[in-house]
Amino acid sequence: MQFPITPYKVKKAYLYWKHFGTKEFINHLMDRLEPEDVPYGPWRDTHRAKEDVIKHQKNHPITGAPRISVVVPAFRTPERYFMQMAESVLDQSFDNWELVIVDAGGDESAGKGRTVREMAEELRSRDPRITYVALEENLGISENTNRGISAAGGEYIAFLDHDDLLEPDALYEVAGAIMGGADLIYTDEDKVTSDRSSYYQPHFKPEFNLDLLRSNNYITHLLVIKKSLILEAGMFDPEMDGAQDYDLIFRCAEKAGRIVRVPRVLYHWRTHETSTADNPMSKMYAYEAGKRAIEGNLLRTGTEGTVELLPDFGFYRVRYPVKDSPMVSVVIPNRDESEALRSCLNSLLDTGYPNLEIVIVENGSRDRATFEYYREISALDEIHLVRWKKGFNYSAINNYGVRYTHGDYLLFLNNDVRGTISTDWLTEMLGMLMREDVGAVGAKLYYPDNRVQSAGIVVGMGGIAGSMFVDLPRGRSGYMHKASLIQDLSAVTAACMMTKREAFVKAGGFTEELAVAFNDVDYCLKVIKCGYRVVYDPFAELYHDESRTRGPEDTPEKVRRFQSEIEYFRSAWTDILKKGDPNYNPSLSVKKWNYSLRV
Repeated sequence: MQFPITPYKVKKAYLYWKHFGTKEFINHLMDRLEPEDVPYGPWRDTHRAKEDVIKHQKNHPITGAPRISVVVPAFRTPERYFMQMAESVLDQSFDNWELVIVDAGGDESAGKGRTVREMAEELRSRDPRITYVALEENLGISENTNRGISAAGGEYIAFLDHDDLLEPDALYEVAGAIMGGADLIYTDEDKVTSDRSSYYQPHFKPEFNLDLLRSNNYITHLLVIKKSLILEAGMFDPEMDGAQDYDLIFRCAEKAGRIVRVPRVLYHWRTHETSTADNPMSKMYAYEAGKRAIEGNLLRTGTEGTVELLPDFGFYRVRYPVKDSPMVSVVIPNRDESEALRSCLNSLLDTGYPNLEIVIVENGSRDRATFEYYREISALDEIHLVRWKKGFNYSAINNYGVRYTHGDYLLFLNNDVRGTISTDWLTEMLGMLMREDVGAVGAKLYYPDNRVQSAGIVVGMGGIAGSMFVDLPRGRSGYMHKASLIQDLSAVTAACMMTKREAFVKAGGFTEELAVAFNDVDYCLKVIKCGYRVVYDPFAELYHDESRTRGPEDTPEKVRRFQSEIEYFRSAWTDILKKGDPNYNPSLSVKKWNYSLRV
């Protein structure tokens, strides 16, 4: 959508340019100006709950649902914004709610409008479910909100900013999740202009995703938490003002029995010149507080890591240390393409990692230059050449190569992958993998022309599974910066994938019925089924000349084999294909890999 150019927006653009520099500013601008494949405005009109649905919900209340207390800390809120917020609660189709207004503004109002006290008194005369808490002084956002939590009579607390809006079915949907046993619930959201004329930038979220949460507070709004859980976690910490919700989410998530995402846009974050929604630079102190929130989570969970602020406001990177230089065993299937293999091996050796073991699985080479290169590298102690004498089967070849390895960490690498972008990609992946709960790590791969080849995989994409952000120019971060954030995913490409040996053994290695297609996706899903996380790490960047040695799938035999592998995968993973990838969102397309809206 287009916004009119105003002096404020010109100033904001100038500040962003100074912060990012010209190249990165242009990349960010291109991300913002990327045309919508499916315009959000009409899509929202189609998918939001219609009047007949709201009426049905009001006439069929959820029996036994606990009270939800909506806590709103207010401070001299403009009358128009405050009343619109309150009306959005009064209009809820779920009726067992309480609106707790915590007023820290005293008898002063914003501009010429009424005070919060005056507006709250009017609302209380209209509806007894409204509670008004007047504070003698402004204690800060955390303590103000804590007073509201203490005054709340509901079993669950919903947090609503004093100028934001709820969809009329928001609490009804949340109540449904509560009845399913949820302790912490969050929903999708979007932004709305001050005059409510436009709704834009929808944020469609995955199910609970620890590594994404450590990269960015993707949960934000609408957030609803069981009150007893909040009290157990310790309520809001005044030392974390600016990122107090981020910190509370971590502390509650660490103790929650069940976390549920409601994949519907039920919260509207209002934008104006002083709001963080429109101007992230308005609260720079909040990003330092966010860093401390992540550090607190690492400390409480016994996870070693160093948190860094990224140039994008509100986004972070956690670096996990490599301890004691354990052996990394690299398995590289190879058929001819000696120059590609040379580049691949050079980039491995250029990492300078001191404890490498490289197993090259020769499978059907005919080129004389390849065997000459084999003789050349045979003198290197860390390189071992083994021969696969059967027909091409990617899964079987890699499983065979693992038999000759000795390290506790296995790196599966295609011979046409080269890490020439930086030399720290291997230690980046290894540090991530050395976390106890991580079973596999995937890298961010580019075509030689610096466009993305794979930025993680979504199950269901294209019918079975597909890489995300294909052809996105390097330097661009894509939808909600997802191409450039560490996050848990359901699968990563085995063109460059590191995994624990113990996870490999528990998962049974690669499934050999999947000779060419989807074997990496299948492997990752098996690893997750064994209780591990699969992590996409965009800070491990490499080039990939995809499928140089295998060639196109253009013969009748290859087509039949491909179809049989599709059927195998569908049979093995019916549940996730039917329910949808938990690390994606059902509102998003499975036909386009750029987080377009599903139609």
